[in-house]
Amino acid sequence: MIRLAVLVWFLAAGTIFAGPLEPRDGWEVQASSKGYDDLVAATLKAIRANKMGVVTQAGPTKAAASRGITIPGNRVIGVFNNRYAVEVLGLSVAAMIEAPIRVYITENADGTGTLSYKTPSLVYAPYMEEGGARLGEIAVELDGVFASIAAAALE
Repeated sequence: MIRLAVLVWFLAAGTIFAGPLEPRDGWEVQASSKGYDDLVAATLKAIRANKMGVVTQAGPTKAAASRGITIPGNRVIGVFNNRYAVEVLGLSVAAMIEAPIRVYITENADGTGTLSYKTPSLVYAPYMEEGGARLGEIAVELDGVFASIAAAALE
């Protein structure tokens, strides 16, 4: 009952905040000195520079604002490349549900951004028995690609 009252209070106030993302197993979580919007732009540029494609983008921030609710910037960007898609599909039909692999950009209380993603090795771990050694090699290769995207975005 108390939790519901607190939630109602936050909704009435028009602002909802949660704590920052914390490191967790299999995730890369990297704070940036860049502002949230600048980090989103830099990440999109880094994705293209690493020969990957932006497959999807989603975020609740603007839709929430249209409802009178202010939330920090929040964007999920789905990243993949057809070359990997075709090969992964040939190894494990089930593993393709994980494509695109997502990059998550969140706005911190000070207006800076944090870039996070589950490593491809973690994402594809449940499919290794079916996909075999080659799926493991692809996951490791993608770990490097995503690390390069993050490094370029955070420069």
